Amino acid sequence: DLGEYIKDADGAVVGLEPITDNVLEACPNLKIVAKFGVGLDNVDREACSRRGVTVGWTGGVNRRGVAEMTLCFMIGLSRNIFFSARGLRAAADWSKLGGADLSGKIVGIIGAGYIGKEVIRMLQPFGCKILVNDILDQSDYYRSAGVTESSKENIYTSADIISIHTTLEKSTRHMIDVEVLSKMKETAYLINVARGGIVDQNALKIALRERQIAAAAVDVFEVEPCDDQDFLNLPNLYCTPHTGGSSAESILAMGRSAIGHLVNYFH
Repeated sequence: DLGEYIKDADGAVVGLEPITDNVLEACPNLKIVAKFGVGLDNVDREACSRRGVTVGWTGGVNRRGVAEMTLCFMIGLSRNIFFSARGLRAAADWSKLGGADLSGKIVGIIGAGYIGKEVIRMLQPFGCKILVNDILDQSDYYRSAGVTESSKENIYTSADIISIHTTLEKSTRHMIDVEVLSKMKETAYLINVARGGIVDQNALKIALRERQIAAAAVDVFEVEPCDDQDFLNLPNLYCTPHTGGSSAESILAMGRSAIGHLVNYFH
C-alpha cells in the first residue's frame, strides 16, 4: 500500500504510482511530490493543492527519447520493417514488401507540447507535410516551424500518419474512438506514445482486426501491464511496454529533475 509505505515521508518521488486523496490523507507530513517522468495523470493535483502538497514537475524532460521512438515508429510502419522482421523470423518469409518512404507523407501531430515540437523538429529533413493541432494558439510557432495548423477533423481524414502527443485529461480520454477511427484512411497509421487512455483500446483492436486502418504502433495501454493477448498479437499492431521515455539518457534526466525538485524545496 503506497500510503502505508510513504506515511512518514516529508517528500516523495513517484513515477506512475497513483497519488490520490486517500494516499495523501495517510501521509500527514508530506509536503512535496516530485514526479519521475512527465505525465501527471496519476497525481490528483486538486487534492495536492487542497492539502498544501507541492507537485514538482519538469515538462519535456524526456522529450528527445519519446520523440526518437515516435520517429522510429513512423519509419518502421512506413517501410514495413516491424512486420517483415516478424515474418522473416517466424516463417522465413522472404517477401520483398518494403513499404513506402516516409518522405513526402502527410503527418498529423495532435498535441504540440514539448514532445510534439521535438517530433516536428526531427521530421523536418523528411519533407513531410505536417498538420498540427493543439488546444493553445501557437500561430507564431507554426509559421516558424513551417507546419500547418489544422483541425483534428482534417487530420483524421487526410493524414497518412497520426501521432498522439496530448496529455490524458477528462477531455482527451478516448479522444480516438470508434467514430474517429472510422474517419481515417484505410492506409493510415496511428501512433500513440502519450497515454493509453487517449485511445479507446477496444475500438482500436476492432479497427485493426477489420483493417479499417492499415496498422498502429503503441507504447502505452489503457491498463498497464497490458494482458489483452488478442490485442497484443494483432498482426498489424506493433507495441512496446511503455519504454518511450526510458532511454538511459531520459531516465537520468528524469531522476535528476525529481531529485532537484526535492533539494530545491527543502533547501
